Amino acid sequence: MKLLITGGAGFIGSAVVRQLMAENVHELLVLDALTYAGNLESIPGYDQHPRVKFSKTDLRDAEATRAAVLRFQPDIIMHLAAESHVDRSIEGPREFLETNVMGTFNLLQAARESYGQLDEHQRKRFRFHHISTDEVYGDLHGTADLFTENTPYAPSSPYSASKAASDHLVRAWDRTYGLPTVLTNCSNNYGSYHFPEKLIPHMILNALAGKFLPVYGDGSQVRDWLYVEDHARALIEVALNGRVGETYNIGGHNEVKNIDVVTAICGILEELAPERPAGVDRYEELITYVQDRPGHDMRYAIDASKIQRELGWRPQETFETGLRKTVQWYLENRAWWERVMSGEYQLTRLGL
Repeated sequence: MKLLITGGAGFIGSAVVRQLMAENVHELLVLDALTYAGNLESIPGYDQHPRVKFSKTDLRDAEATRAAVLRFQPDIIMHLAAESHVDRSIEGPREFLETNVMGTFNLLQAARESYGQLDEHQRKRFRFHHISTDEVYGDLHGTADLFTENTPYAPSSPYSASKAASDHLVRAWDRTYGLPTVLTNCSNNYGSYHFPEKLIPHMILNALAGKFLPVYGDGSQVRDWLYVEDHARALIEVALNGRVGETYNIGGHNEVKNIDVVTAICGILEELAPERPAGVDRYEELITYVQDRPGHDMRYAIDASKIQRELGWRPQETFETGLRKTVQWYLENRAWWERVMSGEYQLTRLGL
């Protein structure tokens, strides 16, 4: 089939693209605006792959989005493109509204027009797969509570509010215009090719440089961690086999406090990178508690029983095995993250 993947040069999107490239079954069109978080070096070999094409397209540009979709006429759209960093959304919310809300609107309109041009056979297999986040559900208060597909929305940050808005748009286009849609809401992802400003890579790279490891508040915030390759498998399964009109929550069954994530990283680095930076006796001594950010949710946790029951998906990695693989990847792929940290990777984005 023909799969159009937005945000395919981002963290989660590139994991999806790499898996589909390896399977070498479907024709892919990767759309990405190549903003700071988009990196073509995260999908090595894409330009040599016979079934992959790339288009530098910003979803905020309605005409460019429409042209790309109508030209390709996909069977499936996997919509991953989004501004996703909570701290950035607090500092500058407008870009999150423009990309996550209006970008999704532009894509929905293009998808609706393309869908109208498909024959009956193509229409039966068409899906608009919208990839969202568990942050739209807000904060979990009870220690045993889990987010389900029916949990009411209660976003806390400009980021999660913009994603909630885009979720509502997708459902409205399904109900009002008959566009076949499916949604997924995932827990915190981690793994290889993760942009260094995110918690886990930020802590790994700071520790290797002998810099402080900043932990918000007392570090007691709990997240359900999902290895990105597991998530990519789930997304492909939902895109191909998910039921139209349904929502699937995707979680890793790995609830861990932020401070425990950081100390676990330190422990793995003691083993895998024992030659510490000058003046550092133990990586843990770099941990520093900083003022908590505004509106910080205390706990997220996903009930992923629906996707397991209906589609047979379950995570292959525990947090321990996934985190070790992640730390090992950053130790072995210094060239990738050094180019990101220096900004050299953006030369590709600028065509230099």
